[in-house]
Amino acid sequence: MTLTQDQLGHLERRLEDERARARALLARIIDDRSGSTGQDAAGDLSVAPFHLADLGTDTMDAELDESNATRVSHELEEIDAAIERLHASPDRFGRCENSDREIPFARLDMIPWARTCD
Repeated sequence: MTLTQDQLGHLERRLEDERARARALLARIIDDRSGSTGQDAAGDLSVAPFHLADLGTDTMDAELDESNATRVSHELEEIDAAIERLHASPDRFGRCENSDREIPFARLDMIPWARTCD
């Protein structure tokens, strides 16, 4: 059974919502990191950290932000690719890339950019 027009419309809205969410999150991560120095972000009054652990925490926070930005960027690429697939061939959208079986609608509702059944 292929997806109905209502289901396709629902998934298109979900993809657009997820795209907006991912873009906003990515922008917030970038703004948080580029808007202030490490000193400002940590609330330090001096350039030198009070303790080496503070420097380690600052480094860990920066690496975590970079990791999250990378993850969100990849997710955004998947969402954009799903939107393209949906518009290019709506009759094929929701088919598993590995087996050509239908991806369950419940899975698509949770992860509308899903490419596989599992």
